[in-house]
Amino acid sequence: MTVFVITAVAVVAMIHFKDLVNRSEAMRAVEHLRQRIKQYRDEHGSVPSESWIDAQRGNLPGSARLGDLKYRGLWIDPDSTSDEILAYAERDYYSLFVGRGYIVLRLGAVLADDGHVEWMDRREFKKLLSQQESPEEIQMQQQ
Repeated sequence: MTVFVITAVAVVAMIHFKDLVNRSEAMRAVEHLRQRIKQYRDEHGSVPSESWIDAQRGNLPGSARLGDLKYRGLWIDPDSTSDEILAYAERDYYSLFVGRGYIVLRLGAVLADDGHVEWMDRREFKKLLSQQESPEEIQMQQQ
């Protein structure tokens, strides 16, 4: 019986640990993307196009764990604040330690190199994104 309990606890712990590693790898991929976007912006004066982002994704360490990355570069303009969400990926982890949420890259992390990739819970992210999305962006997503 003791062996069974120890084995069950070890299996559950490994499943939760796997989710932590997957989240860490996905965040690392977005961090590498942040560095490349910053370099592009420094050279060209603006954030890159979505096709440029798509081309970079395959070469990012940890990109296999990233999932569906949404890039909002089209909606960034000179008046955008550093708080503006530039890219994000929804991740659903069924772990006690991680849970569901979003990996978020804000514009400020690219503009002044003053930020980092962050993890946001779903409620906080949805609230922030709803404040930033324009009616045109919402309409384009629905098509």
